Amino acid sequence: MIGVPLTHILFLSTALFFIGVFGFLTRRNMITMLMSAELMLNSVNINFIAFNKYLFGHQLDGVFFTLFLIAIAAAEAAVAIAIIINIYRNYQSIDIDDADTLKF
Repeated sequence: MIGVPLTHILFLSTALFFIGVFGFLTRRNMITMLMSAELMLNSVNINFIAFNKYLFGHQLDGVFFTLFLIAIAAAEAAVAIAIIINIYRNYQSIDIDDADTLKF
């Protein structure tokens, strides 16, 4: 059985990571920044699975790390969305440029 080469998977993961970094650094909306951070975490998940498959095919360590990271990312997203909703309710803005006027 012929699979996808490791270099292709790593290229995809690198592209997703840098798209996430670009989105995080250039966008001013907190929701978009959160989505960019999740994109970066998903690129790390791809790396865990790829290296597990190609280096230790008979073990499941990379899969367990990925499942743990998905659980942590879900909890992080839930807390971040709750914080963003609270900020929006109090200040009617989720723009980072308006963050200097926010008084907590």
